[in-house]
Amino acid sequence: MIKSHKTRIADWIIAFICFLFILICLLPLVNVLARSLSSAEALIRNEVTLLPVGLNFDAYKTVLGDSKYVWSLIWTAILTGICTIVSLFMTTICAYPLVIDGFKGKRLFNTIFIITMYFNAGVIPNYLLLKDLRLLNHPLVLIIPNCLSVFNMIIMRSFFFGIPESLREAAQIDGAGFIRILVKIYLPLSKPVLATLALFYAVGRWNGFSDALMYMNNRKYYPIQLLLYNILNNVMQVEVAAQEGFSTPGLSETLKAATVMFATIPILLIYPWLQKYFIAGVTLGAVKE
Repeated sequence: MIKSHKTRIADWIIAFICFLFILICLLPLVNVLARSLSSAEALIRNEVTLLPVGLNFDAYKTVLGDSKYVWSLIWTAILTGICTIVSLFMTTICAYPLVIDGFKGKRLFNTIFIITMYFNAGVIPNYLLLKDLRLLNHPLVLIIPNCLSVFNMIIMRSFFFGIPESLREAAQIDGAGFIRILVKIYLPLSKPVLATLALFYAVGRWNGFSDALMYMNNRKYYPIQLLLYNILNNVMQVEVAAQEGFSTPGLSETLKAATVMFATIPILLIYPWLQKYFIAGVTLGAVKE
């Protein structure tokens, strides 16, 4: 099909707008990368923009040579994996019964789930509850409270609605129970939405630090983002800077940038593997209610 002149112009305009958005997203990351690879003197003189000045890898050597940074990254990776698996399990077992016609109380449970999206007890009641449950300063406090997102559950429920009922009815005629139908029919057909929600949960947990900031005092279980948060907030204090291994203001800025890249690159590597599932997972889950 031959495109008209106006259509080609519109395509070029759209491509240019997309290119601008890509630049807006990439330039800050490129700047941080350049700062992490530049010398301390260049940062003090504000000479670094998009290319490193005085190329050196001292900041990365410092980060990788410090056990607390490496352990925090390993712990965050483990925590992200556990939270993603638990969250997908919880999301699945909550969404699946809500698509079964014979499930009594389905409308009531739907209403309860929706209410929790708009109303919650607040930070202080949540803190007191976790304190009474003796979860403060325990690794489970980073897993259990946020193991289910109602928004993601609704996406999965909507996706399940799009699976033909005839498949479930045929399986029931053959004697399959609800659990077997879920495992053998629904889950194999739900790979796009599972991959999409897995990425949502993984990114949310990897970038999360507020729950650890409020509920965790044990530095051993600090996720990498909380460690980065503390560095960015305390680097200008002499005592804390000395404790974290900083010696000069320029070096502090270099280490801050290196730590940001150290915490960002691992999660960025996941996107190319799951990118193809985004459109299928999100749009199919939103087509039918």
